[in-house]
Amino acid sequence: MTVITSIADLQALARRRVPRMFYEYVDGGSWTESTYRANEVELQAIRLRQRVAVDIQDRSTAASMVGQPVSMPVALAPTGLTGFQHADGEIHAARAARKFGVPFTLSTLSICSIEDVAHHAGEGFWFQLYVMKDRDYISRLIQRAKDARCGALVLTLDLQIPGQRHKDLKNGLAAPPQLTLSSLMQMAVRPRWCLQMMGTKRRHFGNVIGHVPGVENMESLSAWTTQQFDPTLSWQDVEWIKELWGGTLILKGIQDAEDARMAVASGADALIVSNHGGRQLDGAASSISALPEIVAEVGSEIEVHMDGGIRSGQDVLKAWALGARGTYIGRAYLYGLGAMGESGVTKALEIIQRELDLTMAFCGKRRLDEVDTSIVLDGVRQRHDAAPLQPLQSADSG
Repeated sequence: MTVITSIADLQALARRRVPRMFYEYVDGGSWTESTYRANEVELQAIRLRQRVAVDIQDRSTAASMVGQPVSMPVALAPTGLTGFQHADGEIHAARAARKFGVPFTLSTLSICSIEDVAHHAGEGFWFQLYVMKDRDYISRLIQRAKDARCGALVLTLDLQIPGQRHKDLKNGLAAPPQLTLSSLMQMAVRPRWCLQMMGTKRRHFGNVIGHVPGVENMESLSAWTTQQFDPTLSWQDVEWIKELWGGTLILKGIQDAEDARMAVASGADALIVSNHGGRQLDGAASSISALPEIVAEVGSEIEVHMDGGIRSGQDVLKAWALGARGTYIGRAYLYGLGAMGESGVTKALEIIQRELDLTMAFCGKRRLDEVDTSIVLDGVRQRHDAAPLQPLQSADSG
């Protein structure tokens, strides 16, 4: 029996259990994948300041994100096609998140619908919105999220046009997936996955099919989606969506201090420093390297969150130390979902929380409100010389 000790263990198990086209949809980025890799590498390069002989009893990883109490400052990020990692995937992930006390964010391009997730996993999850040219559809989608009593709206700003992901093209991943001899063989050698998918009726995009005139199946969906991402998206659209939604609004995809300033002006409640997991602009800055400047610019005016490269509790703590007041995991929980379903998502959360707790202890901290840049050595660089490392100045803390 495999002993699961890390997110990497879950990733290895997911690779064996999920058909390659869907596994590589998760484990991939755009073009050369340099930004995808940088998100992880530059987080790992941050060195921590270990302390000893301090009281580290009675620790807690609890925090809040946009006013919502959380067991740790981690949310499940919005990810498309989650229901193809494991049958009914969004429902399983939402259940696990709810039980663990962290937010789950449902993607516009989920397999399970808003209503389905609310019915089977409970209300209060967050909903992520892509802005389509069909504004009537967007209005109805927002109303559906309100009717389902979603706790926050996460508006994605960095997918006005889709990036090119070579793995997806080579694997024939589309809507619907191309059933080539290669893809059929991928599925055939994973009977567990096939049996799961045969046992569910949820095999299409539940938030779109049947909710847009003329989009009644996967074939018609493909033609619709290729025309719907809106390159004219503007801050005026953000204001319109904020007014229409009327609740907690989080803006995802901020990488630049000037855009962060615009996010504040829009009246949003939080922003997410994000490069879409390295799936859009290859060559963009890693999320962790973009974070400090944005925190310094607007951290006192808006809640700053971060996603991209979070694979451990240490990563969560490093992002918090540099000013993020919330982090998001996408691939980390999807590996758990693909490996073991709901219990795999729970395992991913347990791993991250334990790593976060232990790392806080080794850094001499008991609560997150005690953590600032003083625990971080040498920023996002790893030195290889013998010179002593100096703590970052705590002025950058949010």
